[in-house]
Order: sequence, then structure tokens, then C-alpha cells
Amino acid sequence: MIGRRTIAALTAAALVAALALTPASSGAQTTTSTHYTGTLTVDGATWIADIPSPWNGTVLLYSHGFGPPVAADAPDPVTQQALLERGYALAGSSYDPNGSWWALDSAVRDQFDTLNAVDQLLPSRPRHVIAVGTSMGGLISELEDENSYGRLDASLTTCGIVAGGLNLNNYQLDGEYAMTQLLPNTSGAPVELVNFDDNPGLGLQAGQQLTTIAQSAQAASGPAGRVERARLALAMSLMNVADWAPGQAMPSPFDAGAQELGQYNIQFLNSGPPPLSSTMDFVEFARPYIDIADGGGSASWTKGVNFGRLLYESSYAPEVISLYRQAGLNLNRDLDQLTRNANITADPAAVRSLEQTSVPTGRIQVPELDMHTISDQLVPVQQENYYRHTVAFAGRSQLLRQAFVQRQLHCNFQPSELVAGVLAVQHRVDTGRWGSVATPQALEASATSLADADPTLGTPAIIPFFPPPLSGNNGPFDPFTGGSYPFPW
Repeated sequence: MIGRRTIAALTAAALVAALALTPASSGAQTTTSTHYTGTLTVDGATWIADIPSPWNGTVLLYSHGFGPPVAADAPDPVTQQALLERGYALAGSSYDPNGSWWALDSAVRDQFDTLNAVDQLLPSRPRHVIAVGTSMGGLISELEDENSYGRLDASLTTCGIVAGGLNLNNYQLDGEYAMTQLLPNTSGAPVELVNFDDNPGLGLQAGQQLTTIAQSAQAASGPAGRVERARLALAMSLMNVADWAPGQAMPSPFDAGAQELGQYNIQFLNSGPPPLSSTMDFVEFARPYIDIADGGGSASWTKGVNFGRLLYESSYAPEVISLYRQAGLNLNRDLDQLTRNANITADPAAVRSLEQTSVPTGRIQVPELDMHTISDQLVPVQQENYYRHTVAFAGRSQLLRQAFVQRQLHCNFQPSELVAGVLAVQHRVDTGRWGSVATPQALEASATSLADADPTLGTPAIIPFFPPPLSGNNGPFDPFTGGSYPFPW
């Protein structure tokens, strides 16, 4: 068994590198700013702040993503410098240093406490406060928006887990369960998909087993290979795996084989240093941290899930149907097997905890702009579709705008795009209306102007885009059965 402390030490550096955005560049100009640090008394979280002179009156309250509890006030050094040069004060906390890396139990509180501490250092009370967040921090910024109560003027989420922790848990489990049901496991060792005993090492073990299963299926030849790749495509569709892999051309929507290959390369190709060699390794390493935050129980389930409904309501259905036909397989038989054998139940207390801390209601109080790359291997862009409908159901659509970047990989933004996003949100705060400032054309023009003036900010790629629906929405939870409600919804 891999010990929790051992695996955390081994992977911390690799994790930070995996979540990093754009590296620092020596091309950024210097500006006068003062750096501050402090500690929050409620849980020992540390905070940092950088205050420029002159200051434009706005504070950007930055929430960092999943990983070690280290305070950050910007997503990367180049973006940090560009924002300071434009007069923005920056602040952010580590979250609870003794808690889970899935820090939703403490993050919103710690961020607002950080804002209170930084207020004492500013020349005057801020005219505006804008929440900004990356990945898990994007979810935190969204929740700050929902709980603003006059403390925020707007928010900017980037690559955010805005469909919430429950959906994240469930669609990952749905696809992993399908792999264990439909694909050969030549190792003979069972894959433990839940109940990791608060040990990320056990999660990593499961990720490595699933990666090996997928690699074997992808390498199979002849008719058996077509069968295994069709079933692997079904599993990846349930996990919302993107099909535009790094180093590859975007596959045609009519080329199911190229789509499946792109998905495999994104999810299972060993592209990083061990022990987090594949995306699946990282995904499974991270899952136990959600359990830790929820008191140790598992907040995901397969029991009661109709897998046929999940696929046929998914944008991946044409790809999967095509590959099953080419393999001569009965798709409905496999879907029936998945539905019939689904017996993984969730801990009601863990589900309740995750719903309370990590699931947006859509009832945002101040304007919000979301930004996402269209091929994100960790937080699929489909989350933005689900979130847009959540906000619409809450009657707050007028406050939300979304922007998309034609690029691969999680949080892979150029500083020009991030600064343009901040400026668009600032415009909304200053004028009281969105107008056209958050359209793809306006954001791209703004980012291009920034990059032309300072090439270190990078060439932008903001495009019109409409994300497809999120696969793997298991529906309402039934605490009496530990699974989905046993009726159509």
C-alpha cells in the first residue's frame, strides 16, 4: 500500500506543475508594489497580498486551484505583473493548511477573511472587489458570488468546476465503472473505485490500474481491438473526455476513430513524469481528497443510474454508436449490463456535505464571467453548459457571461486572455451593464490589443463556442437507497 504522506510528498511538485498556467517571462515590466503576508486566526490559513502604487481602487480576490495549501494572489507571474501594472491590488489565501486539498470546507470563509485583513492595509476602502479563481478556485469564486452579500462587485471564474463537486464525482465514477464492467482486466486484481480510506495513494493505485486496462484495450488488434476500443469510447463518453489532444489536429465530428484516439491520448497516454503519468492517474489521485473533505465517506454512486439515458442524451452518442457498429457489437446490451449491475452506493452524509460546500445553486448575486478552454482534460468544458442552465433555472442569466478559448489543456490561458477577462468584468462593474464587452469578438480584440502592446502576454484565441451537454448527470440522490431516485426525472 502506498502511504498518504509518501504519495503527497512524491506528487506535490508534479501536481503544481500540472496545474500551472503560463510560465513567467523576463519581458514583463516592473512596477512599484508592496508585498504583504499574514495568518488567519480561525484556522491558521496564510494569506498574501500585493498592493501597487498607484492603486486603481479595485481588489482582485484570487482563489487558487486544487493542490497544496499555499497562498497565491494570481494565476501566474506574468498575469500578476500585468494586473499590478494596471493598478489592481491582489490578494488570496492558502485555505485551511490542516484540511483537505479539496478545500471547500474553509475556502470561501478564508477568502473573505483575507479580504477583511487586506482592507486594513489599503490607502482607503476599495471601490470594487472582484473575485477571480482558477479550476477548483473557479468554483470557490462562484460560491463567493452566491454568498457575496455586498462584499463583491463581480467575479471571474477560469476553468472552473462550476457544475459542482457532485457531478464531478459521479461522471468520473460512471466512466470508471463502465471500464471495469466491459473491458478485460488482465492483472486479475480488482479495481477499487470508491472508499479509499482517506488515502490518495489508494486512489492513485486505482488510476494506474485503469490506465493499464485502457492501454491494453487501445493496443489490441483485429476484431477484438475494435470491440475493446468501442467499449473504451463508451466509458470515456461517460467521463466527458475531450477528443482534441495536444499535438493533434482537431478530429472531424464524422471520424469516430480519430475522436476515440484523441480521447485515449488525453485520458490514458503516459505524458507526464511518474507517479502522475496519465490524466487518469491524476483524476484518481485527487478523488480521495473529496472524501477527506466530506468526513471520509464516498459521495458518488452508480446504483439506480440509467446508463442508456446517459449515453443517448450525450453529444458523444454518434461516436459511440458508430464504433459499436464497426465492431459488430450490441450497444444496448452493454448499456443494459451497466444499468443492471450498477450497485455502488454513496454515503448520505458525504453527499449532504458535498452539496452544502461544493455545489452551485446558480443564485449568483453579482455579475460573473466564466472562461474555459474548449479541450480541458480535467474540467470538461461541458461543465459550462450545465452551469449556464443552473443559473438560468435560478433566474440569474442576465448576470452571467461565458467565454471560450480554442486551446487544449486545463487552465491553458494566455495572460492576455485573463487580463482581458478582468477588464471586461471591470467594465461591467463600472457601467452597470454588459453591453458587448463580453462577446467573443470584443474579448478577442481586447486581448489582441494587450498582446500587441506586450508580446509576453501571449497570442489570444477567444472564439464563439457553445459547449455540449454534460454527460454523467446521475440525477437526484435518494438517501434511502444510496443511489439515484428510482423514477424518471
